[in-house]
Amino acid sequence: MKTTAASIATIVLALLTVTACAPHMKYRTVHPDVCVSTEPKPTPECETYALQQLPSNNGSSYLLGFIEFDDQGQLWDRKQMHDVLTNLQTKGGTRDLLMVVFVHGWKHSAAPSDANITTFRKVLANLSDTEALLATPSTPARQVVGIYFGWRGGSLPVKYLENVTFWDRKNTAQKVGYGGVAEVLSQLEDIKVTKDSMVCRDRTVSKNDDTPCSSNTKLVVVGHSFGGAVMQTAVAQILENRFVQTIGPAGRKSDIKGFGNLVVLINPAFEANLFTPMSDMAAERRTYFPSQLPVMLVLTSEADAATRYAFPIGRWFSTIFEKTHDRQRRNAETGQTETISEHDANVRAVGHFTSYRTHRLYPTKERKREELKAAGAADSIRMFERSRADWVCDAPGSKITFGDVVLERTANSAGRNPYLVVYVDGRLIHDHNDIDDPRVIEFVKQMILLSSHSEKQTAVDCKTR
Repeated sequence: MKTTAASIATIVLALLTVTACAPHMKYRTVHPDVCVSTEPKPTPECETYALQQLPSNNGSSYLLGFIEFDDQGQLWDRKQMHDVLTNLQTKGGTRDLLMVVFVHGWKHSAAPSDANITTFRKVLANLSDTEALLATPSTPARQVVGIYFGWRGGSLPVKYLENVTFWDRKNTAQKVGYGGVAEVLSQLEDIKVTKDSMVCRDRTVSKNDDTPCSSNTKLVVVGHSFGGAVMQTAVAQILENRFVQTIGPAGRKSDIKGFGNLVVLINPAFEANLFTPMSDMAAERRTYFPSQLPVMLVLTSEADAATRYAFPIGRWFSTIFEKTHDRQRRNAETGQTETISEHDANVRAVGHFTSYRTHRLYPTKERKREELKAAGAADSIRMFERSRADWVCDAPGSKITFGDVVLERTANSAGRNPYLVVYVDGRLIHDHNDIDDPRVIEFVKQMILLSSHSEKQTAVDCKTR
């Protein structure tokens, strides 16, 4: 008996010792200044800065800021946040910004060597080059700004054994979403709102002009894995409110507004029930105006075993004493009454819950990833012009091609539905942490461009397309 107790104590002690090896710390300790790097990968000294200026591929540059949170969801250092935001506010006073927030997920952090940071840098560099090519004399290129939200996405840094932290990190992700993230996101959106108000102040608006004031400063937020849970927790109620508050001129329903310009969640690890209000509201509306832009994009891979298999097992145990029932809702697009299993929605991750899916994303042809190359800025612009028109002309049975992938709408979703829940082919996203496929990165970039460059839509003749 004593031997058994001693063995258990030894195992527990060993686990606690290993857990302590997962750093719970702030990585970016230098705040007030900007480290200017001439190389795409900053030096070790530059990596300690919370704000960095880095070169893109074709002579442009972008800013990359870091804001970090502890295990209780609070800011590691409020001064770090204020220093980063003050720099962005100053920059936003002289030029328009394209701000892209990224919240990493499970097994990742703000450590300089983290692979998510490397991928984020590539996306920002490509966006910066694209912005430079899209610029005109009347619309200068925006300053691309990336803001990386860091938290302890992995608490047990041992291969295979780290998989047991799935539920521990889910709880932490929701703490982070309820904690300081909402404040920082609101501060970032305020930079956009302030810029919009400057446009209103500087232009003369006639009494009959109902066009909302809008600048070219835009905000996009992206969350991966439990980073998706962080984002959903932080902005869900804001999105629900803005779906309802859509009364436009003459009392008619207008376009649905989102948080910032676009929320993107990749392999998000939260239950479908948390998405129910948004799905229900979208299902009740049959038509959206040609000017409607994407508001929320949820991408879930069919090959994501963590959310497809492990997630519902864990949810089953944690909800065993909860009561659920089957709900009925009217789908305006099909004209049919749908039965929604509240039990299934409570245990399945949002992307794997069939009733809430609106699209499928799949490759145009079979290709090995090592054969793929990232699209150049000029190719991205041509792709954007075509896909923007395709989005405006979205009709039943239509498919939108984004380079090497196709976005196909399901029969139960209206065209231009601002809430896209997309089931992704496993050839594009191989597993839970796989976000490096150039086709997926380009697709997300195209959706960012669509949501941030298309507020003043040019007329599109859909009959000739």
